Amino acid sequence: MIDAATNTVDPAEIAKFEAMAAEWWDLEGKFKPLHMLNPCRLDYITSQIAAEFGRDLNGPAPFDGLRILDIGCGGGLLCEPMARLGATIVGVDAAAGNIPVAEVHAQQSGLTIDYRHNTAEAMAADGEQFDVVLNMEVVEHVADPLGFLTACRQLLKPAGLHICSTINRNPKSFMMAIVGAEHVMRWLPKGTHEFSKFITPDELFDLLRNAGLDPVDRKGFQFNPIMWNWRISDRDLSVNYVTAAIKPE
Repeated sequence: MIDAATNTVDPAEIAKFEAMAAEWWDLEGKFKPLHMLNPCRLDYITSQIAAEFGRDLNGPAPFDGLRILDIGCGGGLLCEPMARLGATIVGVDAAAGNIPVAEVHAQQSGLTIDYRHNTAEAMAADGEQFDVVLNMEVVEHVADPLGFLTACRQLLKPAGLHICSTINRNPKSFMMAIVGAEHVMRWLPKGTHEFSKFITPDELFDLLRNAGLDPVDRKGFQFNPIMWNWRISDRDLSVNYVTAAIKPE
């Protein structure tokens, strides 16, 4: 249950995603951009987890024994693949309407996933601990990024892995993420993103350090309009990008 004292949740941002909750698993719906990006996100996430915890992705249930938290889980687009890889996965979202959608889809898929309507701060206050915290496309929607990332660090076990993706702040990201995705392609409702809340990679690294985490990697998610797909880029962090950070032992 969400604690009323939680201070990083932005009610206006939650309302946006509540309104779209029923469409999480519609490949042509409002979450089409995330479905397109998801294979690229999963490649990065699984490779980072495998490297950090010495797991063989070609083996059976490579994430068996790992407890993973997906903050801002939405309809479960990341939770379900993590469960299939053997992880014990908890999916948490501050938008209550997302949880039943995620639960029903997991049941239909024959997966056991612990979905909760909650926040990072409330879970940290309860003393929850995880090997991995996934924080994907969330930090640009919270009221207090540093407070939110601090709660994510508190949720990690020592030497735990934090993976965070977001959107850069520059003219190109404004054109791609807002003008292109919301106004031209109409993949997302107008107003889904606020340019002022976008965070540059250097700013995010500073926030992660101030939250008590050690940033160890950052990559770009680069969209190819000709091939109509995404790839991981070592150089192009101009729009979508992802970071990995470790909680010191």
